[in-house]
Amino acid sequence: MPIIKSAKKAARQAEKRTAHNQQIKKDIKTALKAFKENPVAENLAKIQSEYDKAVKKGLLKKNTASRRKASLAKFAKAAKA
Repeated sequence: MPIIKSAKKAARQAEKRTAHNQQIKKDIKTALKAFKENPVAENLAKIQSEYDKAVKKGLLKKNTASRRKASLAKFAKAAKA
């Protein structure tokens, strides 16, 4: 357990940030599952939006999200064909 006041505050902040980041990751997984079950444009837009939010919050790197979005677009195109 932290003893110093600033360390206590840092621990509280880390706990809140962890919870927030886990929620964002959960949203991504939920949207991804919905897209895999029903690969339509609406679900593709939703998952791409979730990836963009994760990048904006600093949870994912820009190129990682871009790579994943491109892969999903390729999957959607194959599903329509």
